[in-house]
Amino acid sequence: MGRNFLRAVKHRTAMVWNIPSFPILLLLNFMVGLSMSLFVPFSSIFGLDVVGMSNMAYGVFMTIMAVGGVVISTYIGKLSDRNISRKMLLVITSVAAIGGYIGFAYIRDYYLLSIVAFFLLGMASATMPQLWAHAREILESSEVPKREIPFVMNIFRMFTALAWTVGPAFAGWILVLVDFEGLFLLVALGFFICIIAVVAFIKDEPKERDMSGKQVVLGKFIFRPYIFANIVAMFLLHAATTINMQNIPQFVTKVLGGTEAHVGMIFSVPPVFEIPLMIAFGILATRLDLGWLIKLGFLFSFVYFLLLWNVTAPWQIYPLQLLSAANVAITAGLAVTYFQNFLPKEPGTATTLYMNAQKIGQTIGFLLFGYLSSLLSYENVFIICIIFTGGGFLILLTVGKKKNAASPALHDGVR
Repeated sequence: MGRNFLRAVKHRTAMVWNIPSFPILLLLNFMVGLSMSLFVPFSSIFGLDVVGMSNMAYGVFMTIMAVGGVVISTYIGKLSDRNISRKMLLVITSVAAIGGYIGFAYIRDYYLLSIVAFFLLGMASATMPQLWAHAREILESSEVPKREIPFVMNIFRMFTALAWTVGPAFAGWILVLVDFEGLFLLVALGFFICIIAVVAFIKDEPKERDMSGKQVVLGKFIFRPYIFANIVAMFLLHAATTINMQNIPQFVTKVLGGTEAHVGMIFSVPPVFEIPLMIAFGILATRLDLGWLIKLGFLFSFVYFLLLWNVTAPWQIYPLQLLSAANVAITAGLAVTYFQNFLPKEPGTATTLYMNAQKIGQTIGFLLFGYLSSLLSYENVFIICIIFTGGGFLILLTVGKKKNAASPALHDGVR
């Protein structure tokens, strides 16, 4: 059994590496993930302790950035599924990221930062879904069997996890040496390297069909009960995850008496386990129903927050991060393929649909963190995470069940 599993891992790993242009896409995914992992875990420290925002003002600020991401990336996602060069869009979004993070390095005025966050970082947020959509297009045109696509996309997501393995701990060290100015300039440098790689190595994949002048009727599609239930569940999960990500640095440093080094270590532990778990769950996804694996990820998340609510020292969070890793390995890796299967002919729109459920969840999560952390103690903020993930799990069990085909083809959803 063990030998067969290792043989399967070796065979599939070789298959992924031999897909045309996939190695450079893996590198790009790592670089974008690394750039994000340097900032996101420390965003609440930047806003509250460096810029001097109140908890509510910080929640509004992060909401502005999330709304910019939803609005702009949705528009870019629709453009990318028509006759618009995805390569050009990757360059544009990366340039926006460079401008945005350079602005964050030097601007300390709340309103100017909000403008930069909405427009530049909102546009930059489209970089990741465009990379994932491009990867899906390459897979569709390759000789990779359809049943292997969830595994390959999970490997793709694994490189983001790899970036998060080293990013937060590295960022903690950078902050000690050069503070947030140096950190943001380093993030901008990462996106500059991405531009060079895109221009030098990425080729536009021909669109499977001409989508110019056509439009996906997402309203008719989204409000199908099964699909809407999945969107709401993902929204709740990512709201809880966002609240947790903003709350942990404050909880560790102001309640448990920890340091930024503890925070960096806490965010670096899960990706260590995510990598092997993504491989394992990716293989399982070729044999089991994706819907049941997604439900399992929600259950892991619910148990994680329940236990996190009861910790009394920073070190106790470390082993709990294994549950967080299992959740991420499923819901952040397989969920992309899960949503892409909803709209198999429009991977950019489908990927953006999933990521917008994530971003809208983040938007509410930012607002709730700002509001709740000004009313409750940081440890009791985790109660909301427990309620949200438990609610999402129950929604998937009761409403989010697949009835007929694996993925509705939406033949009536394009005009």
